[in-house]
Parts: sequence; C-alpha cells; structure tokens
Amino acid sequence: MHSILQRGNSILAYALSVLACLTFICFASTVLLNYVTDAKMNTVKVVVKNVPDYSASRERNDLGFLTFDLTTNLTGLFNWNVKQLFLYLTAEYKTENNELNQVVLWDKIILRGENAVLDFKNMNTKYYFWDDGNGLIANKNITLTLSYNIIPNAGLLPNIFAKGRHSFKFPMEYTTTRM
Repeated sequence: MHSILQRGNSILAYALSVLACLTFICFASTVLLNYVTDAKMNTVKVVVKNVPDYSASRERNDLGFLTFDLTTNLTGLFNWNVKQLFLYLTAEYKTENNELNQVVLWDKIILRGENAVLDFKNMNTKYYFWDDGNGLIANKNITLTLSYNIIPNAGLLPNIFAKGRHSFKFPMEYTTTRM
C-alpha cells in the first residue's frame, strides 16, 4: 500500500503538470497575434536651451523642451493573456558625436480594464531631453516613436513599435525665457 505522503506527492505532481500544460496553452494561444497599432504624434512647441551640466565637468549642454499631442487606440491589444501595457515615447536623432541617440521622453502604464484610448493634447515630457553636448540646436531630424511592452500572464515580453512616427526640428537659436 502507498502511504499518505506518497499519494499526496502524486496528486501534487499531477496538479503541477496540469497547471504547466494550461500555462503553455495560454502562451501558445496568443503568441502569434499581431499587436501592432497606429499612433499619431505631433509636436506643438519646441525650444532648446543651453544650460550648465552640474556634473564635475561643468560643461554646457543642450536641453530640449517640447509639448506633444498623442492619439492612439490600444483597446485591441488587450486579450485574456495581457495584464498591462507599458508605453514609452522615445526621440531618436544623430549628432556629430554619436551616430544614434535615443531618449525616453514620456511613459505610461495602462492596466487591463483602464481606458486604453489615448487622446493627449499639449502634453509636457515627463523626463528631461538632455544631449551630451550641443547636438540639439538646429538639429533637423528628431523622430518621435511610440513603443510598448505587453506584460502577459504567461509568455514572452515583446517590445513593439507602433505604426506612425513624427519628425521635427529644433530651432536655430537658444531660448532665454523660463519654461
């Protein structure tokens, strides 16, 4: 005869095997879905200042300020395997010092059940738009891109770029007004 511990071990092992199979089915049922959506972005106000960097070097660096509009509908991204979305708006540009610069300007977390239709007007950036030198002044090719991570119940953590980009340029002169 089997003891109570052996029977309990068999039941627990069987239950864990069933749960592992159900988790894999959860992952497999949504892995091939297309999670790309459209996003419309626009810059409203763009200025650049030359301010001192308060590190040990005390050099002056460019600091960009911008307000933006963002419109997108993310409700189609939610299914039974999506817990939340992590959105972030990045700016990409070239300078003489660096071939590729990427700066995260804004982010937001949207939980399942929250309103996933975004229609923001005149939003300020959440994070500073610093450049490690003077690469923002008169820069003609800054590209805004909306990206997001889908946080699933089970499965991969994809990094997805929304369709739609917005390019803008910084002015030729530094501003001296307070922001």
